Amino acid sequence: MKQRRLVANNKKARHDYFIEYVYETGIVLTGTEIKSLRQGKVNLKESYAKIEAGEVIVYGMHISPYAQGNRFNADSLRPRKLLLHRQEIRKLTGYTTQKGLTVIPLNVYINEKGFAKMEIAVARGKKLYDKREDMAKRDADRKIQQSVKKYSR
Repeated sequence: MKQRRLVANNKKARHDYFIEYVYETGIVLTGTEIKSLRQGKVNLKESYAKIEAGEVIVYGMHISPYAQGNRFNADSLRPRKLLLHRQEIRKLTGYTTQKGLTVIPLNVYINEKGFAKMEIAVARGKKLYDKREDMAKRDADRKIQQSVKKYSR
């Protein structure tokens, strides 16, 4: 069983996109960045990934500067390289050339060996009516659960 500690979650991603495929990647970080990440000072809200020159790079991922890092702190919004196998990068390139598909980060976590990992997803953007359908379905499910709970007492 995999033991992992969730550090940051991109809740907006599942709201704004249909998730097609999910990949687990490593992240290239500096020493002070990993220390800050372990403290949970990460924000994925406006982040996205791009494939450039055969490498996957994540943009917009904010890692707050480490308090004791002084001059060793890196820029908090700098682009960070993601570690994937070459065949996975080729697949991602194929997906993103299709119309409407993009690569977004879903969450960042520390795995059982202590390494920082990120789940990225190939996703298709939702339209406004799709979001409304999801909200209506969620509300209906919640009402059903409440009525079942009420009558089971």
